[in-house]
Amino acid sequence: MPADLAIGSLLTIPAGELVVRTSRAAGPGGQHVNTTDTRVQVRWNVPGSGALTPAQRERLSARLGGRLTAAGDLVIACDTHRSQRRNRQEALLRLAGLVEQALHEPRERKPTCRTRAGHERRLARKQRRAAIKRLRRDLPDD
Repeated sequence: MPADLAIGSLLTIPAGELVVRTSRAAGPGGQHVNTTDTRVQVRWNVPGSGALTPAQRERLSARLGGRLTAAGDLVIACDTHRSQRRNRQEALLRLAGLVEQALHEPRERKPTCRTRAGHERRLARKQRRAAIKRLRRDLPDD
């Protein structure tokens, strides 16, 4: 049974809410793969989680909607390593990263205002540039 999964300082998923299943995996390992359960699948029910606030639950459902099953489970599977322990660690890290990324709220942009001096400098640069281009023009022959 895994320990509680800490996701930044925002959230800790209790171990009781995580369902970890193992199965036989295709991939690296040779004959070892045919005899041991190295593939790890971690399930976490988002709507039924007691660790989430209603706002977090709503945000996760919206951001991870395409990854959730019909029952609302977030399923992460890992079979990249030869050992079950490393696959379990990898799957839990992936779950934590996915949830942390989904819960991240970008800062609201504060519109800024150009200073009067900055505005005047910009106009002066434009006038200098226009004068340079004006001097490059061919003068009409009289």
